[in-house]
Amino acid sequence: MLRTHTIAFQGAEAAPVEVQCAMAPGVPGFSIVGLPDKAVSEARERVRAAIGALRIALPTQRITINLSPADMPKAGSHYDLPIALAVLAAMKAVPADRVEDYVSMGELSLDGKLVAVAGALPAALCAAEEGRGLLCASASAPEAAWIEATAVHGARSLSDIMRHLTGKTPLRLAQPGRLPPRSEARDMRDVKGQERAKRVLEIAAAGRHHLLMTGAPGAGKSMLAKRLPGLLPDLSPREALETAMVHSVAGLLDGAGISRDRPFREPHHTASQAAIIGGGRGAQPGEVSLAHNGVLFMDELPEFAPSVLNTLRQPMETGEVMVSRANAHLRYPCRFLMVAAANPCRCGYLSDASRGCAQAPICSEKYLGRISGPMMDRFDLRIEIPAVPYADLDRPPEGDRSAEVRDRVIAARQIQAGRYADLADTQLNADIEGQVLDEVAAPDTEGRDMLLKAADMFGLSARGYHRILRVARTIADLDGCTQIRKPHVAEALSYRITTVKG
Repeated sequence: MLRTHTIAFQGAEAAPVEVQCAMAPGVPGFSIVGLPDKAVSEARERVRAAIGALRIALPTQRITINLSPADMPKAGSHYDLPIALAVLAAMKAVPADRVEDYVSMGELSLDGKLVAVAGALPAALCAAEEGRGLLCASASAPEAAWIEATAVHGARSLSDIMRHLTGKTPLRLAQPGRLPPRSEARDMRDVKGQERAKRVLEIAAAGRHHLLMTGAPGAGKSMLAKRLPGLLPDLSPREALETAMVHSVAGLLDGAGISRDRPFREPHHTASQAAIIGGGRGAQPGEVSLAHNGVLFMDELPEFAPSVLNTLRQPMETGEVMVSRANAHLRYPCRFLMVAAANPCRCGYLSDASRGCAQAPICSEKYLGRISGPMMDRFDLRIEIPAVPYADLDRPPEGDRSAEVRDRVIAARQIQAGRYADLADTQLNADIEGQVLDEVAAPDTEGRDMLLKAADMFGLSARGYHRILRVARTIADLDGCTQIRKPHVAEALSYRITTVKG
């Protein structure tokens, strides 16, 4: 029995898989066992044709491929290359000991060309943990080469791999792709007016607080949301790797590989539950995971299906999502900053006296009522975006640029990083809870009295009460204050107690 090594994807991570090949006398055949899906089962035809293109004839024996562990589901076309190498090693066309030095992945064309597949980055990480190199398609190599702990070799065809393994023409080590420059195309200074909204965006960015904006069409909600990534610091090396792992599994990484830019995802309101949360064929990551360490912008929030909105409640709280299927239970990270926008009613002009909503206030209650109370309760910040007066549109740009706001956000986040350095599951103020929340977000006497009165007057839930404390902690951090004071609590309350119920 000969063996090669490859991987199976389990969420955003890769698990080692051993590809075993046995040839025995009997009726000629080629079978693959070990819970393969349709794409893996069809690999035998691609492998047969690719080896035939090398002018190598398969033996007239029964060939059995076992993917071990046999009880782990195997999906994807990346099993073509390791299966082909196992067969070639069993035929003594390549050295068996050399094949075992590598983890391999790649789809084979019928002429033996190697086709890039998703997941090269987690595959390289798995290879490094196993103490092996990685063989993959040339197009996948720059992505995988970001994992410096393993030797990555990219090849254009199966024949290139064979020449490498036999020592005839060794493959060069792959080099990481170039980092793309940070995009500064959307600047906060482009937004005219809306000073209150700009302040809320700064708070949301500093503490990663979920934000809901309501306002008439054209008030600037989408424009503001799309400038939020420019207020966030670059991804740390650990965050960049986490984010790239998810994008790699989804097949979204280009040749540049890892980026330090934070993702910005804006799914359409017709997106299905599987598209938002994850699932479908192969239990792929959804938009919440693709926005990990970045921003998830959901425009026209009430237009999303209520079932989709309700499934967001747990990911917004926990920062991870479990995608469960009959044969797969995969966990994906999804620690994102949620920004949502909504019109005040279906026509959008509830607060515009000149246009007058004929069904007010019932239409607003029905429209925003599509957002459940528990879902609404998870937004730390809620503001109404008024229409910009025409006179403001003619004024020259004013206010701070995104880079200036980002400097303040970075300073506030550095304070939080030092405060929570010893807490593994806590990075920012949005994460704090329990005893830690009581210790770091205790307001002064006047602030506590104000918060208690507001909680009683407006019937705040326990979640709402704690979220106000978290926001107040972030506001204090932006001010450089160690103690939460009454003005910090008052500002946090102003972003929670609005005409938007919940």
